[in-house]
Order: sequence, then structure tokens, then C-alpha cells
Amino acid sequence: MKSTKFLAVLVILTLGLTSCKEEKKEVKTESTETVDNAVKYVIKPNATSVKWTAYKTTEKVPVGGEFSTLNFDAKEGATPQEALNNLEFAIPIENLFTKDESRDLKIKTSFFGSMLNTEFIKGKIKYIDNAYVAEITMNGVTADLPLEVSITDERRVSLKGVMQLKDWNALGALEALNKVCFDLHKGADGVSKTWEEVAIEVNTYLRDK
Repeated sequence: MKSTKFLAVLVILTLGLTSCKEEKKEVKTESTETVDNAVKYVIKPNATSVKWTAYKTTEKVPVGGEFSTLNFDAKEGATPQEALNNLEFAIPIENLFTKDESRDLKIKTSFFGSMLNTEFIKGKIKYIDNAYVAEITMNGVTADLPLEVSITDERRVSLKGVMQLKDWNALGALEALNKVCFDLHKGADGVSKTWEEVAIEVNTYLRDK
């Protein structure tokens, strides 16, 4: 009789342990599925473009260009803000492009050639207090460029800002550029002028993997 009771207790304990193991296994599976299904926002260099607009003559005629290469490591986040925040980048000056080879050469040699550390423009995107800023290093100077950012439901991102070249001690470089472009930067009033501001526009697409 005692032996029968002992076997009954043993069976009950065995079933209880088996049941606990199965419950733990189910919880682990649910946790894995939650992680796998998490939304991701990924920014990659091959989906990103950098355009700029400078201005000449008293009438402020725009001159557009772009950098065909933007170097950074792909970065992801649970939100667009997390994906963009602290993204570090480097822009090779050599890949400046305006659809005019003569103009490209003058900008590279006279403008950027008059600066310090002319191989790259380096920077980092920062998201602080619900606002975006690009911390940019150019001509040996690091300064912040406030950005206006728009993010659509389709995950398309636009970042815009206006650089004041004096903030990067680049007015000497601007003067050197205006010197080699003196006649080309004359307006109807006969005044040669190259403006101190440059508009920047970065466009990208936030992928999900």
C-alpha cells in the first residue's frame, strides 16, 4: 500500500515538473517573436544625398552643387530620431560636383584649397531637446548648424540648414574664390559678389533592414 502511494506521488511530481518546463518554453518563444517583429529604422549612405546652394551677384543668383559621396556606417534605431542621432559622417571634398568642371576646379582649389584640413568635411547629427543639429568640422573649426527636419510616413527624410561661412572662419577662403571668379560673379550693377551663406539639404530614406 505504501509503495502504491509513493508511486502516485512520484507521478504527480513528474507531471508537475514537465508542465513547468513546457510553460517556460512557451514564454521564451513569445519573447523571441517580439524581438524579431520590432520596427527598425535604418539609414544607409547609398540612400543619402547632400546638395548645396551658394549665391553670386548682388541679385543673389543661386549656384547649385552636390557631394556625390557621403561616408558613414549604416545606423539603425527603434525610432527615426534614434537612427539619426549621433550619426557620424565624412564628406570627401574631391567628390564635389556642379555640372561645370571649370567651376568645380575653382571651388576645390581656391575655396577649399585655402582652408585647413581640406580632404573632408566631417560631422555628426545630434538630436537634443526635440531639435536636430549638425555638428560640422570644416577649416579646422567645429560649429553647430541648426537643421529643419521633415520625416514623411513613407520614411523619407529631409534635413535643411543654412551655413554662415564666418562661423567656420571661411571668409578668407570665400574671398579667394571670389577673386578667381570676379567677372563671373558680376551682376547687372557691375558689382562682383559671392555671398557668405550656403544652403545645405540632405535627403535620405529610412529602410527597415
